[in-house]
Amino acid sequence: MFEYRLIKECAQTGARVGVLSTPHGEITTPVFMPVGTQATVKAVLPESLKEAGAQIILSNTYHLYLRPGSGLIREAGGLHKFMHWDKPVLTDSGGFQVFSLSRMRKISDDGVEFKSHIDGSTHFISPEKAVEIQTDLGSDIMMAFDECIPYPADYDYARSSTRTTFDWAQRCKAAHTNTEAQALFGIVQGGMYADLRIESAKQLASLELPGYGIGGLSVGEPKDVLYEMLDAQIEHMPKNKPRYLMGVGSIDCLMNGIMRGVDMFDCVLQTRMSRNGAAYTTSGRINLKNAQYKKDFSPIDKECDCYVCRNYSKAYLRHLVVAGEILASMLLSYHNIYFTINVVEGMKRAILAGQTVAYAKNILTNYIK
Repeated sequence: MFEYRLIKECAQTGARVGVLSTPHGEITTPVFMPVGTQATVKAVLPESLKEAGAQIILSNTYHLYLRPGSGLIREAGGLHKFMHWDKPVLTDSGGFQVFSLSRMRKISDDGVEFKSHIDGSTHFISPEKAVEIQTDLGSDIMMAFDECIPYPADYDYARSSTRTTFDWAQRCKAAHTNTEAQALFGIVQGGMYADLRIESAKQLASLELPGYGIGGLSVGEPKDVLYEMLDAQIEHMPKNKPRYLMGVGSIDCLMNGIMRGVDMFDCVLQTRMSRNGAAYTTSGRINLKNAQYKKDFSPIDKECDCYVCRNYSKAYLRHLVVAGEILASMLLSYHNIYFTINVVEGMKRAILAGQTVAYAKNILTNYIK
């Protein structure tokens, strides 16, 4: 059910095209996954996501466990029915959210005790509990419970934490019994230490899971360090399994990640920047709050054929942003998601056509000013 088929790999860079089978359809990689943290991609209808080309979306275990509760979602028939989405869903285990609570949580070998950011109530999530919650949610892909190492972190802490993540991955695998309907992905950690990331990648590969996430990056480190860590570990990750760079989705990181052999990406950036009036274009990001767009009756991007660019001007969108209208977030979120997916689809075509480097160079040269 969760077979990954490698279609083509660029010998020069390692960029690749593949197909991952899931119970709710096939996913052609590389793929960008819009983030629907609380069972909704903010300001975007499920039908609009499909129109924009989304193949799979991400939801979050931590948030859905606290509200409305994984039991309620199970009673509703699982996430797909609950949120009216019939394509694949991936759920993050909640590790990143739990560990970002900092002073509100306590880590032990058994798991993590934490206080809810909603009402201050105390909860405990173990690897087994994370699997149980995600089983209730009914996602196609569930992530193993891990400890996301902060940046910066000293070596001894990173080493201990990475070992904990592997121990928890083993416990998640033992607890995961719904293997026909849900795939369990492990998560490589190791902080900003190449040797720890290599060790983590090798250990997790030994578990022979259906796929592997790359966690603990894009947590405040410089981008050259992010790429250095990717370079160190990627060759030690199985080639016959999908590789997922977690929480990374800016245009430059997408290009650089794909060029290194990463298959899956997710990020809240596309909708978050929309709520602040920002939009992607082929020549870089623009802020529609700026006065220069007040009488600009051209589309966000003349090269984009999305619904927004075909029907609305920068002047109108700026008016919505300045007026605080909800429609601003709806239209800009749609455009930014469409734009990102379109860039990744272009990279996919380039890999198949043997034009990987030329395409990536064109995107990076024109996009980053």
